[in-house]
Amino acid sequence: MRFEIPKLNEELFLFAEERHSNLTKPKGSLGRLEDFAKRIVAQKNDPFPEIKKKAVFVFAGDHGVTEEGVSAYPKEVTYQMVYNFLRGGAAINVLSRFAGFDCIVVDVGVDYEFEKHEGLIVRKVMRGTKNFVRGPAMTKEQAETCIEIGRELAHRCAEDGYDLLVPGDMGIGNTTASSAVIAVLTGRPVGEVVGRGTGIDDEGLKRKINAIERGLEINRPYANDPIDVLSKVGGTEIGAIAGFILGAAEKRITIVLDGLISCAGALIAYKIEPKVKDFLFAGHRSEEKGQWACLSELGIEPILDLGMRLGEGTGGVLASLLIEASLKIYREMATFDEASVSKKLE
Repeated sequence: MRFEIPKLNEELFLFAEERHSNLTKPKGSLGRLEDFAKRIVAQKNDPFPEIKKKAVFVFAGDHGVTEEGVSAYPKEVTYQMVYNFLRGGAAINVLSRFAGFDCIVVDVGVDYEFEKHEGLIVRKVMRGTKNFVRGPAMTKEQAETCIEIGRELAHRCAEDGYDLLVPGDMGIGNTTASSAVIAVLTGRPVGEVVGRGTGIDDEGLKRKINAIERGLEINRPYANDPIDVLSKVGGTEIGAIAGFILGAAEKRITIVLDGLISCAGALIAYKIEPKVKDFLFAGHRSEEKGQWACLSELGIEPILDLGMRLGEGTGGVLASLLIEASLKIYREMATFDEASVSKKLE
């Protein structure tokens, strides 16, 4: 699979840096907010970009590995939560309304047949992955299809005028699959990247670690082939998120990552095409330690650290408000000359 991701415009990055130096404030006094704006200028290839339209896409899929008792909730919660999203009752709905985001749900692998519904895109690749403790979660062709679906949706977002996207997730068992993907792609021991997900107890955590270790032993995913890893121990929504991120970067759309699952998708995308990193912001630091490993591998620092681990795109949406604020300052703040304010003494 090939992706054509443009380079950042380094000249415009320097232009934005110079403009920030001339705004009515001590140089660098807005800290990382200044960096956010400079990066978006370079991403968009536009000296004065705006964020006018934004969306969170909640990719949903089920996971066969739930048969191993790795979650505190039954897998039926996946489709039940999809209905909750569609009714506007979930945390991501509340935050989306607050932050001015469109919230779109994508069924890419839920083990349930949904009727047509506004706000729901059905692109089901399979009704839940297979239990990777007993064999591959899906075929390589299915994994590639998930990535292509995400890419196609991102390209459609570009046609619809979206400037900023957050990839969210829903799927009971998806922290197990994500942790397995991260363990392989970062080369870290399973125990270092597995968290409590939906809130499992100590015994549940042991089962989760054991299930991943057995899955990796049985499937032996090839670390240098991210699609092989995705197919053997990943999930449909993780693959769609990877494609969504790659497709958005191809169109110079800013991407704000969320938690563990969002970052697992980003790590797959990065291993397919490293240039995707230039278009990523890490929305927050999750309580799931596998996400920390992801961000370390990607080399990006989270914007927020609120002790969150919900997923759905919630942390990404919240962090986007700060990114938007950084652009507002960059665009609207007066320069020393405009405000007739004396500059710092040389």
